[in-house]
Amino acid sequence: MTDLAGGDAELIAASLEEPERFAALFDRHAPAIHRYVARRLGRDAADDVTAETFLTAFRIRARFDPARAGVRPWLYGIAAKQIGRHRREEVRALKLLARTGHDPVADSWTDSADDRLAAEAAARPLAGALAHLSAGDRHVLLLFAWADLGYQEIAEALGIPVGTVRSRLNRARRKLRTATGAADGPLIEARIHEGDPA
Repeated sequence: MTDLAGGDAELIAASLEEPERFAALFDRHAPAIHRYVARRLGRDAADDVTAETFLTAFRIRARFDPARAGVRPWLYGIAAKQIGRHRREEVRALKLLARTGHDPVADSWTDSADDRLAAEAAARPLAGALAHLSAGDRHVLLLFAWADLGYQEIAEALGIPVGTVRSRLNRARRKLRTATGAADGPLIEARIHEGDPA
């Protein structure tokens, strides 16, 4: 996905002279960043990390390169760094999910009781497997599965080569399959069917 109509890169450039213009970028992207962070760290931390992400983006906006693929990978890269600072909370939350099988973030988007039961049954082993992934593998996998970023966008967000994205995603998928006993699992199954290469 590229920048929205109206030009995110142009908004950043304009905000250098008129800082209030940056608010439109926040309005466009904060909900998606917040959802992603909430999935990673829980709702309590999501507000703070989203705010930290956009505060950092605002502070360093003069360094944004308009030749980049887009603003989304840049913002997710900043968010990933903020999440890294909250890594202990993320691992603790994943271990709690592995023990209890209850994902409070998923409750808001799981509509039917049958879906909730299936999601909770799959969530326990999945959360445990996610908690045991390296931070790099977890970042790549969750940017792919929860933030809907493509390989190039993930590479740009994390400042790593596309080949590294591919190998980390492959390694993470293999570890999840082993840990959950599933062919692919609910986390990335939908993305595979959407045509993103595995």
